Amino acid sequence: MTRALVTGGAGFIGHHLVEHILRNTDWDVVVLDRLDTSGNLNRLTEIAGWERHRTRVQFVWHDLKAPISLQLASQIGPLDYVFHLAAGTHVDRSITDPLSFVYDNVVGTAHLLEFARQAEPKRMIYMGTDEVFGPAPAGTAYKEWDRFNSGNPYSATKAGAEELCLAYHNTFRVPVTIAHCMNAFGERQHPEKYVPGTIRRVRDGELVTIHANKDRTRAGSRFYIHARNISHALLFMLEKGAAGEKYNIVGEREVDNLALAKLIAEIQGKALRHEMVDFHSSRPGHDLRYALDGTKLAEMGWKPPVSFERSMERVVRWTLSNPKWLL
Repeated sequence: MTRALVTGGAGFIGHHLVEHILRNTDWDVVVLDRLDTSGNLNRLTEIAGWERHRTRVQFVWHDLKAPISLQLASQIGPLDYVFHLAAGTHVDRSITDPLSFVYDNVVGTAHLLEFARQAEPKRMIYMGTDEVFGPAPAGTAYKEWDRFNSGNPYSATKAGAEELCLAYHNTFRVPVTIAHCMNAFGERQHPEKYVPGTIRRVRDGELVTIHANKDRTRAGSRFYIHARNISHALLFMLEKGAAGEKYNIVGEREVDNLALAKLIAEIQGKALRHEMVDFHSSRPGHDLRYALDGTKLAEMGWKPPVSFERSMERVVRWTLSNPKWLL
């Protein structure tokens, strides 16, 4: 039986990946998570068909700031694949407490790589971020091997972890493949994130703040992508990609944050109350625009299986029907 380890598997993208694996393969899954701000076992139990699939899932509690001991490795058992999604991800918290992100993202990744040296999986996939490249000027979309230019402690620690992955591949032949992903959204996302936060504010008739340029005339933009589409891309990379390579997972089109807020309001049938705010001047480290070039994966045959508009409509309606995830 094929077995896959998903670190951060009770987190937002992690639990969508677990669901995707359970629904599209016959693999067993080991979820490793510390169940803190991001991890929530309720995400797993709400997976479609959970009662049918639950015997294929093993949960292991561990904080990767500590090494994986021999006893814990024995508990995890033999593995074919490792998906490393566990990470501190919130820019605001990284600005307030940078060292915690160093421990979580750099030290935690080093501990997992040390474990992978011994476990010898067929492939390890590291979930990186578009933010390692820093802000993207208009018309720019970064390719996989472009230079790093981290704009905040979060992105710097993700860049450091990514470099460690390459070093372990080059030095110890750990078969790591790196994914750069853009802004994810989906069901059961932490309410601190932009999409669920906007859904709640529109629902309650509150003011929505829009990340904008210094003159407050142009909203920040991203290539938003549903976590299920990301999960689809990760398994595609496992099949078609190569160790030691990098691949950008990109949404189908760029959407600015004001247009996104208007779409969320339109789906709810409500008016949007908003204010353009110059975040970067007040909080350095908030970049206006990120953009990746998704040509590499596209030429290999991958494209998002569900459109942006359809995905967003599903998420808004699901979230309104499940308000406990907005608390």
